[in-house]
Amino acid sequence: MAERKKGTKPQPGAAASSPEQEKSTETPRKRAAESKSGKGSGGSGEAKKAEAKGKAQAEKKAASGGSKPATKAKSETKAKSEPKPKSAAKPKSGAKASAKTKESAAKSGGAGATSKTADPEAKKTAAKSEPAAKSKAATKTPATPERPVVNARARYVRIAPRKARLVADQIRGLPLEDALQLLRFHQRSAARDIAKLLDSAAANAENNHDLIADELRVKDIRVDEGPTLRRYRPRALGRATKINKRTSHIHVALTPEE
Repeated sequence: MAERKKGTKPQPGAAASSPEQEKSTETPRKRAAESKSGKGSGGSGEAKKAEAKGKAQAEKKAASGGSKPATKAKSETKAKSEPKPKSAAKPKSGAKASAKTKESAAKSGGAGATSKTADPEAKKTAAKSEPAAKSKAATKTPATPERPVVNARARYVRIAPRKARLVADQIRGLPLEDALQLLRFHQRSAARDIAKLLDSAAANAENNHDLIADELRVKDIRVDEGPTLRRYRPRALGRATKINKRTSHIHVALTPEE
């Protein structure tokens, strides 16, 4: 069984409360509640005021920041609107070219005139300087007398050029007496022919050039190949072998010693 709530019954000894007393008790409670509600509403009002202040400050900053770009934009528009000062008119390329051509023509004409006037003078000075230079060269380098060279040749000598060169190389550059002495006692047969050629060259020097044979030396001697004589010799079994009989041309040059 559920228990029933029993209302509180007034005690028999207590006096019944009047409506005035109830009003007096209710008023302080209402005042306390109103004071609490007033405090809360006052706190929310302060927060709203702070928010309003912050918004006002932000709007001021935005206004101050936006004014700078606006001033920049205004300055740019002013600069664009102001017309640029026109530079001095440049001369045309055609005028430049014509001026240059005129200057070059004037220069060339002047140079031609000066060259024409200067040509005779330059020729005269050159004609004067050439003999002077020649005379100076003649005085500075005294002409040394050229030494005469006496030549002699022996052609179609019946000796092989290779054998004759062996002897000729030994007497090249020697005095005439030493060369003849060497050839006199040489064992090769080419020495006799070369000795005869040296005697002939010495005779040419004494008779044709008025030189002394004892003062001569062998300046150059050259042995060239001449025509070859071909002969044949019979051999066994009816064969024939070829024999080449070579010839040489000997050339000698004598000159006085230093």
